[in-house]
Amino acid sequence: MTLDLSLDIEARAGAAWMLGSFVVVFLATRVIVRMIRAGKGPFRNQAVGGVHLHHLVHGIFLMLLAGVGEFTYQPDPPWLYVLAAAFGAGAALTLDEFALWLHLSDVYWEREGRVSVDAVLVVGALMALLVIGANPFDSTTNDGVVAFVATIVVNGLIAVIALFKGRPLLGLLGLLVPVVALVGAVRLARPTSPWARWRYPEGSKKAARSRRRFPERERRRWDAVVEAIAGRPNEDEAAPAPDAQETQDPQPREQEGAR
Repeated sequence: MTLDLSLDIEARAGAAWMLGSFVVVFLATRVIVRMIRAGKGPFRNQAVGGVHLHHLVHGIFLMLLAGVGEFTYQPDPPWLYVLAAAFGAGAALTLDEFALWLHLSDVYWEREGRVSVDAVLVVGALMALLVIGANPFDSTTNDGVVAFVATIVVNGLIAVIALFKGRPLLGLLGLLVPVVALVGAVRLARPTSPWARWRYPEGSKKAARSRRRFPERERRRWDAVVEAIAGRPNEDEAAPAPDAQETQDPQPREQEGAR
């Protein structure tokens, strides 16, 4: 990775617009979904033909449009900044439901859904590094194109393994520092992770070790930071009083909040 701390505002303006849009849209999204969850404000869940429309759908389309616009037209400013902001907004909407990608299940308001906030914070940090001049994929390497591509592929696979083991911070940071992802890839998977479900059969020694290492109700200091942003997960929410339950509209648990 190379790091250029010289100040070149024009060269990094696109990355700055992308980062700014990413942060603003993510925070706005979390405010809106928490208002929907609390039943406050004018916002409601979106549905098309009775199917709940997750906001990552909007994010995917925004990123596609921004990518096609950049690769097709390669515009100069100010349209370059428009595309950068659109990509950042799309990335925020999509990564806010990163847990849905990882678990292939709607766990937005469950404990597993906290991984989405982890992913957003890590990607935000990576974008900030781009703004200050970091380059995780230095194309000036003297090892040749094949070695360069092979290195990226191997690092990517290691990062994916770390992600599937329930180590989002290590996996995503490992895109910049490969040894970090390697630590997550070789260590024990969390019991709620896809890797554990696939590779740790019920009753196996590894499954037992994973549960001992990561107790189900364990709370870490990082959880308080995540909950301040994302809200408390369903199982940690205090049950409402009986009279409050009667005055609320019945709503399936999986439909709580805009996702």
